[in-house]
Amino acid sequence: MLSIKGISKSFIQRGLVLDNLSLEVEEGETIAIMGPSGSGKTTLMNIIGLLDKPDTGDIIFRGVSVSDFSEDEAADYRNLNIGFVFQEHLLLPFLTVSENVTLPLMASKSSLKDISAKEQHLKVLMENTGIYSLRDKYPFRISGGEAQRVALVRALANNPSILLADEPTGSLDTKNAEKMGELLMDINRLSGITIIMATHSVNLANKMSKILHLEEGKLII
Repeated sequence: MLSIKGISKSFIQRGLVLDNLSLEVEEGETIAIMGPSGSGKTTLMNIIGLLDKPDTGDIIFRGVSVSDFSEDEAADYRNLNIGFVFQEHLLLPFLTVSENVTLPLMASKSSLKDISAKEQHLKVLMENTGIYSLRDKYPFRISGGEAQRVALVRALANNPSILLADEPTGSLDTKNAEKMGELLMDINRLSGITIIMATHSVNLANKMSKILHLEEGKLII
């Protein structure tokens, strides 16, 4: 499904962060990427999601090289194929839960029929994640755990093929972190979505089908 071939990335302040790194991802796989702060986990996630470009190497998604996509092509790639969940929920404070969740649909090029189907899909996801009753509330009126569940549903709005989760439980307490981990696994089982997750949490990583460690710019099993 996804092949990352020999990518390297350097920054002026940090030097070489990713060093000829390669990764093969199968359809429906769940992968945890672990490593200390500053090891390059977020950089790798951003490159997979085309939020950043590698200095060298290639990214191939379903047989197509996406590394040299233009900004517009990269935006289309993200909207159609990638869902993002970050450590902070990044909900827009002036939009309700329901409006935040449906926001990605506004950027899609779907037909009205497709958008209607996705809205129904989102309603089911909101019910299954326990946030449907919060749909008319604003982010400042809900808890951190609830806000992160809203962010997760928003990431699934366009039925992406890959969910990139960058420390999705980093700002949550133990109880809510466990709930988030269970939700991720449920979504993978029910929808077959591929999950690539950067995390410090051993408990969360152990739920994944594969654990990789990012050390000195390379991924090690």
